[in-house]
Amino acid sequence: MSGAVKGRIIRGIGGFYYVKDAKGREFSCKAKGLFRKQGTKPLVGDMCMFEEVPESDPDSALPVGSITEILPRKNELIRPAVANVDQAVLFFALKDPDVNPGLLDGFLVQMELGGIPAALVFNKSDLDEQSGMEQRLRDRFANAPYRLFFISVKEAGSEQAEGSSDTASEDEEGLDSLRALLKGRCSVLAGPSGAGKSSFINLIAPHALMETGSISQKTQRGKHTTRRSELISLDNDTFIFDTPGFTALDYDSLTKEDVQRGFAEIRKWSGECRFSGCSHITEPGCRVLEKLEEGQISRERYSSYVSMYKACGERKRY
Repeated sequence: MSGAVKGRIIRGIGGFYYVKDAKGREFSCKAKGLFRKQGTKPLVGDMCMFEEVPESDPDSALPVGSITEILPRKNELIRPAVANVDQAVLFFALKDPDVNPGLLDGFLVQMELGGIPAALVFNKSDLDEQSGMEQRLRDRFANAPYRLFFISVKEAGSEQAEGSSDTASEDEEGLDSLRALLKGRCSVLAGPSGAGKSSFINLIAPHALMETGSISQKTQRGKHTTRRSELISLDNDTFIFDTPGFTALDYDSLTKEDVQRGFAEIRKWSGECRFSGCSHITEPGCRVLEKLEEGQISRERYSSYVSMYKACGERKRY
């Protein structure tokens, strides 16, 4: 290899960035110091220019390179820290652990503000026979612009050893639709630990050999089986980011205006509101409140909006 060539960062570990070129060859790279001076940090998903380093590293099983340039990003996320995303697939379980609506809405606000289309996947639908959570979620998002998928992906065999990559599905129709959604796109999978993301990736990309984990019966939280963001290739034009699980989101950087823009249903009708700077909470004649009464906005989603909006208002500013 002579001169700089184009590649994509597929993961980063301990200051090393693993880059694949157009031929599928993988290189272990360091980033030049100029990025630190520029205040730029390479992200998983970045397209970059890199040069192969002639002298080999005896500790590396891969050829060694040096990243010389980060190419312009289409977009980027801070949490998870990834770049050049076509869509977000938010992955939750219907049960064990139960859906956290506030966390889910927080993710959606983040994606809306980033201009990234989102789809919602709810795993373990086989455990939802009595709770009715699936119908509640369908009602909650009935007037929101998100596709919902209800699937059941689990380890094949209840006695299966932890860490095995074999998985089974009880909902092939839902999975086929989800595969079609992923096709030809670069998608980020994000959600809480224990929802089954790793098992899902094992199913659609067995070559990834993802480590799977079980739910802690004491805390009802999943073990963090994904410890870093990684870009996985399903085929030549389909990629998924697997990201670490999250149990909380940081709203410190959010403003009230961000919250209003981050709820698609609120944003849709706020343009017809006759009040400038309306909070859409108490103002008589507010268009958003009218649509809430008409059933065009889910009351559960609206309640989440109010909670998040007030939290921004009460936050101390320094």
